[in-house]
Amino acid sequence: MIDFGGWDMPVQYASLLEEHHAVRQRVGLFDVSHMGEIEVRGPEALRLVNYVTTNDASRLQPGQAQYSGLLYEHGGFVDDILVHKVADHDYFLCVNASNQDKDYQHIVTHNKFDATVENAGARYAQLAVQGPRALDTLQKLTPVPLAPIRYYHFVDNAVSGATARIARTGYTGEDGFEIYFPPADAPRIWDEILEAGAEFGIKPCGLGARNTLRLEAAMALYDHEIHASITPWEAGLGWIVKMDKGDFVGRRALALQKDRGVTRKLTGFEMTGRGIGRDSYEVCIDNVGAGWVTSGGPSPTLNKNIGFCYLPNTQAESGRPIQVMVRGQAVDAVTVPTPFYKRTK
Repeated sequence: MIDFGGWDMPVQYASLLEEHHAVRQRVGLFDVSHMGEIEVRGPEALRLVNYVTTNDASRLQPGQAQYSGLLYEHGGFVDDILVHKVADHDYFLCVNASNQDKDYQHIVTHNKFDATVENAGARYAQLAVQGPRALDTLQKLTPVPLAPIRYYHFVDNAVSGATARIARTGYTGEDGFEIYFPPADAPRIWDEILEAGAEFGIKPCGLGARNTLRLEAAMALYDHEIHASITPWEAGLGWIVKMDKGDFVGRRALALQKDRGVTRKLTGFEMTGRGIGRDSYEVCIDNVGAGWVTSGGPSPTLNKNIGFCYLPNTQAESGRPIQVMVRGQAVDAVTVPTPFYKRTK
């Protein structure tokens, strides 16, 4: 157990490897109640959401979600978030645990619209059911047909008799669902999901497996791949930036950087020498310092040591030999395309 964003969180329940493989091959259950929730409502809720986020929420239909970013005026990340459209004047934002209060204040500061903002995290627990048998597991506990729910869509219904928001989203690279419901129901629903998934070999999963799974799937982690000094262009997240939607916080800085061109780029790598490239390790090209590792570790699925690093944009192409400084020793690695792992649909 460790402190994580002010929450007491499990790194693993039994075995990180068993938990990782359970999600890739069968089904795993994560308690992610530490994630924050912010609700934006009112006649101009859409205008506020679109002004503080990078993606275009006007493209959402009720029951649809999108990955997006909150930016500072200088273009760096406040946070990466999920925006859910509940109704025309009702938006539900899922944000990172350690950033919830900061994100709320950021949105409130920029609220010049006829909209209300609620820091609603205390009203929600969140569980994530992830893996090839996630649908079979969760279907036992809800009356709503889950198969018709498309990726990045959600429905409001019930799970185990509790009012719940069921979203086909996740942070593992596998199919699955994230469910939001009142905290008082969380212990009971946790137990019932484990019971429902027992026949499929479900495992409770901690932060360790969550990290290895998201790294294989090349999903960014706040304060690693993205933070206040990193822009979406640099992080390879230009696809969540809609420059043509109108003004939004950080747009001017992004436009200027796009015109000038980025000087660094997030790049995947795999180790070819004996060693693991851990977070914050220095990265060299031709034995000259060139960047740093943002996330790194063993890939249980691929049986390789993988990671992300920032490199100069002109030297970030796939196939470039690099060296990672592991405890003062230069260990060989090579840049590779991402994602490292992609599930077969």
